[in-house]
Amino acid sequence: MARAVVTGGAGFIGSHLCTALRARGEEVVAVDNLSTGERDNVTHLLGDPGFAFLEQDVIDGLAVDGPVDSVLHFASAASVPEYLARPLETLRVGAEGTRHALELAHAHGARFLLASTSEIYGDPLVHPQPENYWGNVNPVGPRSVYDEAKRYGEALTMAYHRTHGVDTKIVRIFNCFGPGLLPGDGRVVSNFLVQAMAGEPLTVYGDGTQTRSFCFIDDEVRGILALLDSRWNGPMNIGNPDEHTVLELAKLVLDVTASSSPIAFAELPDDDPTRRRPDISLARSELGWSPEIELRDGLARTYAWYRERAGG
Repeated sequence: MARAVVTGGAGFIGSHLCTALRARGEEVVAVDNLSTGERDNVTHLLGDPGFAFLEQDVIDGLAVDGPVDSVLHFASAASVPEYLARPLETLRVGAEGTRHALELAHAHGARFLLASTSEIYGDPLVHPQPENYWGNVNPVGPRSVYDEAKRYGEALTMAYHRTHGVDTKIVRIFNCFGPGLLPGDGRVVSNFLVQAMAGEPLTVYGDGTQTRSFCFIDDEVRGILALLDSRWNGPMNIGNPDEHTVLELAKLVLDVTASSSPIAFAELPDDDPTRRRPDISLARSELGWSPEIELRDGLARTYAWYRERAGG
């Protein structure tokens, strides 16, 4: 039986990956320091003999006994409020944490998959963004702690591939959402749903014409596992190429939730990208992957989960 180690395994995407890996018969070791993840995300797996949870900070090392066939490195704050609140830790997990995860994979001859991000493209001058676009990142802005941590993590991953022959994969994730995205996460989908459910104004930064592409968690996990199983060794966009303005998203959330909340506009944060949309030609050709769940359907499923969590 294959055995996978998932760092950040109690986080949003990490916990879904743990569930999906167990569903396909792999043993799973989830590693998380619970700084942004929650043990509740993996409670349903804790009684499973094929699942183990280790409370560790990968910045300090990664102590995993027994065989390891794959390492999926998802440990990091991921939303803007979370990484702005932890700037030094975010840089360290991208550097030292990634090195420890790569060392574990190297020591066991295991596959390694790095969770990277569309943020490595910065405020892109090329649209949509293909994997061979090098990006337009502000290296000293407030968001650079996340952007540069992920860019360094990608460089380190490819160095281990070229120097040590580690079988590496890099997934660039674009605005993933769905059940399990905690209400206090701080990402735009969770913010809008929480505000709409509370009857509060939906906060739209700037004039709301900036665009994003939203991928439902089931599609994202399916794409990540297809990449893990593939022969591809470099970066690959896994995201939904359907592009929506933030204002369109706000109105769709109001429609899905039947909320009468107004929309309130606020000052645009520093370095907020104006456009973001993945070119997924590579994923289509190499993996046969493309997203299947439309934004409205995904929002409805996420809203239902939020209502269940709230007990109503």
